[in-house]
Amino acid sequence: MSEKKSYKDLEIYSISLALYFDLHPLILQLPKYELYKLGSQMRRSSDSVVSNIVEGYGRRRYKADFIRFLVFSHSSCLETINHIHKICVLYSDLEPKFKPYVLKYELLGGKIFNFIKYVEQNWNNTNT
Repeated sequence: MSEKKSYKDLEIYSISLALYFDLHPLILQLPKYELYKLGSQMRRSSDSVVSNIVEGYGRRRYKADFIRFLVFSHSSCLETINHIHKICVLYSDLEPKFKPYVLKYELLGGKIFNFIKYVEQNWNNTNT
């Protein structure tokens, strides 16, 4: 892990950022009245996945803080999945566009969870 010089080197960062950019234009296809409700919540939760990885990495010198922000990221990943499920039920015409993102976010959540375990078991202040 010490060869990673930036949060940009983390696979979970790359995946979460790509998913955020992929999901954003889809969210704009929601009905106008939903853009500021469920759409806004999903934009914020998907952004929170990637932003908490970055902030946690910035605090990596403090293992507990690093883990805490990775847990926030994982939680936001689960929240995003929940929003996608709601959209698929409420707007069945959009389900084919949104449903594939459930699996993508589930896979990302697994990677974040595994990275949390890695940091818990292997991280120390010499990894900064």
